[in-house]
Amino acid sequence: MSTAPRSPLKSLPATPSGPRAAAQAAPGPAVGEPKGAARKGVRTALRPDPHEGDGWYSIAWLCICAPRGAVPTATSKCLCGRDRSAVGHPKVLALIEDHTAHRDVCPLRTNQEGRQAA
Repeated sequence: MSTAPRSPLKSLPATPSGPRAAAQAAPGPAVGEPKGAARKGVRTALRPDPHEGDGWYSIAWLCICAPRGAVPTATSKCLCGRDRSAVGHPKVLALIEDHTAHRDVCPLRTNQEGRQAA
């Protein structure tokens, strides 16, 4: 195979014979804030939290997982430190009843002043 002859119509640049310094690029735009932004000031307003609640919050959770054809599981957690779990139908049913009964005796839900007065 031989190389094809060069067409006289094409002008190919000549290959430099030695090393030379690269041309300096023009300075680009500065990145960041404009100079006058800090002096002009940006209006900011601190608004109240848009997710502000109505005073109610969760303190106890009961999670039950009962997939079809599998053994059910349940966990009962409370902010007072109670953390229990159960595996199997009878134990899960007992944990549900125990979680319901815990509502009445949880120190975070009962009125402490009324207990001391009684």
